[in-house]
Amino acid sequence: MSAYSTVPVPPTAIRFDTRNLTLEPAGPTLVRRMSDLDGLFADREAWQAAIDDGDPVVYTVASSLVPETDRELPQSITTIHPGTTAGEFWMTKGHQHPEHQGEIYLGLRGTGGLLMFDGTETRYLEMTPDTIGYIPPGWAHRSINTGDEPYSFLAVYPGGAGHDYGWVLEHGLGKRVYAGRSGPDLRPFGS
Repeated sequence: MSAYSTVPVPPTAIRFDTRNLTLEPAGPTLVRRMSDLDGLFADREAWQAAIDDGDPVVYTVASSLVPETDRELPQSITTIHPGTTAGEFWMTKGHQHPEHQGEIYLGLRGTGGLLMFDGTETRYLEMTPDTIGYIPPGWAHRSINTGDEPYSFLAVYPGGAGHDYGWVLEHGLGKRVYAGRSGPDLRPFGS
C-alpha cells in the first residue's frame, strides 16, 4: 500500500526550491539505510560491517503530494550520500516497473550515474546537474553516487507503473559500479 493519498490532486502549483532541493506541498519522505539494501552489494561482509558500524543512511526520497496512482505523474527528489562499500559506490535499490512505462531523471547536484538493464543489455549514463536521463519502458534502473558529495536528482514517473524491487534482486542489472582510478569502473555483475 502506498503512503500517498488516493484522492486525485486538483490542478496545483508545486514549488521546487532549487536551493534546498525540496518540493512543496511535500509528501512522504522515504529513508533507506544500509540495512535496507540487503542483497545489493557484492561484498556481503562489508555490507554487514557498515550496518554494525552505525547503519548509515544511504539515500532519501522526498516526494510531492501527487499520488502514485494510475494517470498521475508523481515527482520526487532522491539524494544519495557519498560512499563505497568494498569499493562499490552507494546506490538506490533499483527497480523494474511491472507496468512498463518510461521515466525521466534530472540531475540537480553532485555527480552520479544511471544504470539500466533490459534483461540482456546494460546501459550506463553519467548524470550531472542539468542532465536529463531517459529510462525507456521495460528497463530496470538504479541510481549511483559516483562523487564525493551528495548526488541529488528529480524523478518524474507514471504513478501507476509500480516498483518491483525483487526483479533487481533476482536478475541484477548486468553490471556493478565501483570506484576506479579515473572514474566509475563498470564490472560484470557476477564479479
